Amino acid sequence: MTIILKGPFKKNTRNIFRDLGYFFYKQDIDTQELIFFRPAQGYPRFHIYLKEMNGELVVNLHLDQKRPVYSQSHAHQAEYDGSLIEQEAERIKTAAL
Repeated sequence: MTIILKGPFKKNTRNIFRDLGYFFYKQDIDTQELIFFRPAQGYPRFHIYLKEMNGELVVNLHLDQKRPVYSQSHAHQAEYDGSLIEQEAERIKTAAL
C-alpha cells in the first residue's frame, strides 16, 4: 500500500518512524529509499520503503509474512492490502501529523 504524507512535519523522518516502533535498516543506494521494519526481528513484520519527494513522504508499506525461502532470493510472502495494512496505514498517517 502506498501512502502519501504531506509536510511540513514536526519531526524528522527517522524520528517519526522510530516513535511508531519502526527500526531503521538501511538506505538503498540506488533508489535513495529509507528502509524500516517493525518489529526489528521476527515475522510477521511490517516493512516500509520510504522516499522523500518535494516535501512529501511516499511510504510503501507491506506485511512480510515469513522470511525468504531461498538464501539468494529477496522473494517472500507479503501482503500489500487488507485490514492489518489499512490499520497500520491509519496509525502512520495520524502520527505523522
